Amino acid sequence: MNMKNCLNRRVVVTGLGTVNPLGLSIKSTWDNLISSQVGIDVIPEFKDAGLPVHIGARVKRGTSNDHEYLDFEELFSNRRAEDVDFITFALAAAKEALEDANFCPETEEEQVRSGIALGAGIGSLDEIVAGSETLNGPRGLRRLSPYFIPRVLVNLAAGNISLKYKLKGPNHSCITACATGAHSIGDATRFIMFGDADLMVAGGTESTMNPLAVAGFSRIKALASNFNENPKEASRPFDIDRSGFVMGEGAGVLVLEELEHAKKRGADIYCEVRGYGLSGDAYHITAPSENGNGAFRAMKSSLLQSGLTTENLDYINCHATSTPLGDTVECNAIRTLLNDDDVGNNCQNIPFISSTKGATGHLLGAAGAVEAIFSILAIHTNVMPPTVNINNPDAECFKDLNIIRNDAVKNNEVNVALSNSFGFGGTNCSLCFAKYNE
Repeated sequence: MNMKNCLNRRVVVTGLGTVNPLGLSIKSTWDNLISSQVGIDVIPEFKDAGLPVHIGARVKRGTSNDHEYLDFEELFSNRRAEDVDFITFALAAAKEALEDANFCPETEEEQVRSGIALGAGIGSLDEIVAGSETLNGPRGLRRLSPYFIPRVLVNLAAGNISLKYKLKGPNHSCITACATGAHSIGDATRFIMFGDADLMVAGGTESTMNPLAVAGFSRIKALASNFNENPKEASRPFDIDRSGFVMGEGAGVLVLEELEHAKKRGADIYCEVRGYGLSGDAYHITAPSENGNGAFRAMKSSLLQSGLTTENLDYINCHATSTPLGDTVECNAIRTLLNDDDVGNNCQNIPFISSTKGATGHLLGAAGAVEAIFSILAIHTNVMPPTVNINNPDAECFKDLNIIRNDAVKNNEVNVALSNSFGFGGTNCSLCFAKYNE
């Protein structure tokens, strides 16, 4: 590969797949999202454990004639319902994404030029807790599964997808807390731009609906604990009564391709990846810097890379998790972006913004990928999803911003979108997507 030509390689999105608390496919998820449905409910195990938080956003398991459930045993012959974890979610989402892209590498050349970039924030706490209990049980080591380590290593989600589909190109897994899915998409984009692959499967996955995780997040006062009787109202970004995030699970997977590779095989194109911005707060291990400088720099970097400005920007899918500080900080960062001389310069265009976490809860390591999918579908369908549960708007968030409340916006052309993801440790990521034009 001639390195001088690498950065001229354009990257497009040709496949999407997801399992999440709102739905078990792209279509069901999107239909539920834009109709303002909420995937949050009471989780009996949390209540039984005596935890202060009884709610969460869980992927539907098992089978039912009345509701949409994902039958993992039918999908994966070696996975029982009780074995469902972050790897299973990733496999299910990757299957849909590759089928959507109508791609499965068959020749050695196709396999070598196709790769995977997918991570998780935590992985399977269920497996770790169960393994510890087994080791301390009456038969100890003899009862511990030899598959214990392969089930808990975060990169084994990517590894299993690579094995199943013979992806012999880059096999990459980053862990950046709640920015994992977004960073994976950005890294995969650069692998294609720099010629390491022609096609990448990319995204994030998470399965941490475990009492230990809830206890841990409760101890740092990150979770909404005062909506146990009204779970569907608990996640309320930008609302004055927000009190913390609602933990969720799921997976989001994209198929990314070099443009000429996609065109050659006649692939349908959702949009183009135009920018990938990263930054670090270097401020606090769990809290964002109050001036939002890290978030601002990530968004600015993404726009600068795209060659676009805030005048072109139609929609921002915010990271906003429904925490009192985080939502306000991100809104401040967006206001700074709109007034920045390099990309905004007192921009007259005020983009629409929303946080889809009101509907899905916070999917941790999967959040960035699932929300990137929502941003892509906003461009593809010209429909911008709402922020549900805004009953009492927070004036500090709404000042000079165009926040979508409760109902989707369906009558506007959506050409350019940013998708923001931020994580503990002060890690920030912003992805820029745009309508594909020749």
